[in-house]
Amino acid sequence: MYKILKKEGRAKRAELTTVHGVVQTPVFMNVGTVAAIKGAVATSDLEEIGTQIELSNTYHLHVRPGDELIRSVGGLHKFMSWEKPILTDSGGFQVFSLAKLRKITEEGVAFHSHVDGRKIFMGPEESMQIQSNLGSTIAMAFDECPSSKADRQYVQNSVDRTTRWLMRCQKKMRELNAEEGTVNPSQLLFGINQGAVFDDIRIEHAKRISELDLDGYAVGGLAVGETHEEMYHILEETVPYLPQDKPTYLMGVGTPANILEGVERGIDFFDCVYPSRNGRHGHLYTNFGKINLFNQKYEKDMRPIEEGCSCPTCRRYSRAYIRHLLKAKEMLGMRLCVLHNLYFYNTMMTEIRDALDQGRFAAYKKAKLEKMKQGNI
Repeated sequence: MYKILKKEGRAKRAELTTVHGVVQTPVFMNVGTVAAIKGAVATSDLEEIGTQIELSNTYHLHVRPGDELIRSVGGLHKFMSWEKPILTDSGGFQVFSLAKLRKITEEGVAFHSHVDGRKIFMGPEESMQIQSNLGSTIAMAFDECPSSKADRQYVQNSVDRTTRWLMRCQKKMRELNAEEGTVNPSQLLFGINQGAVFDDIRIEHAKRISELDLDGYAVGGLAVGETHEEMYHILEETVPYLPQDKPTYLMGVGTPANILEGVERGIDFFDCVYPSRNGRHGHLYTNFGKINLFNQKYEKDMRPIEEGCSCPTCRRYSRAYIRHLLKAKEMLGMRLCVLHNLYFYNTMMTEIRDALDQGRFAAYKKAKLEKMKQGNI
């Protein structure tokens, strides 16, 4: 059940009640592609840094260790020892990212595995079956994510097929949830809006998929090559045509600034690899902008990454020590950086929710963006 608690302009403060717990939104989903956050971060760490919901990838878990194996041990929650909600993306993004290894037909997509080259076929029914085996809280519909550079006719044909695939996903999901022995018979299904950077295609698609009365709706196919301005424009044009009484998810986005802009335009859910990927390379988020710990000026800097930060890293370790670990290629360095970045994102989402609760989101957003531009640390 999705309940809006407060609104400020288009920005929504809400909560989604699921079989695995309540998610307070707006929320950032911490990305654990293969059922683990890259950088040696455990699920116990996720609990400590305030993670509400984790995201894993259908295609990657199908390739290894295999969704049948995960089902046989009780599902993904039990497998990775995480009791809170999990969203699984459908494998649709791999249709985009593995373009050189795939062939698209009406039935679905034939891949060559990026791991061992073996042939894999995934269509709507296969994606739903895999996600049912995983037993995630929220399953994403199988779609194609067309390039932002694709021509109009290609995008229109792709979106039409994605709509047909969505109806097949919905039918299959209902069947799977009704089966005896299903890992999670309360699994939710979110549909995905596509249309590249064509306003009219996006809007028409939003209208069509809204009629299906799904559990939630995502805006996909952004942050894949278009400008930030184009992305914000698409959100402004499209989100009003998605159901306002259902959660809205902006897939694969983004920077702290992207998230603030997305919230203002009515987005509830976000995910992105930036905090973990950047952390592994010593790029750290702070309230005063990003810092690169590989810079020599931090060699003897005994301050925490950010003064006043309560993350497990900043409570104990210095920039100088973490820089040394990174330079020495010690995994602990990556781990400490990823923990800080995820904590920063999770804490920012708490601040956003508090600001919405108090009717001061616009002021919070303005102050946050100005502060992060300073870079004076």
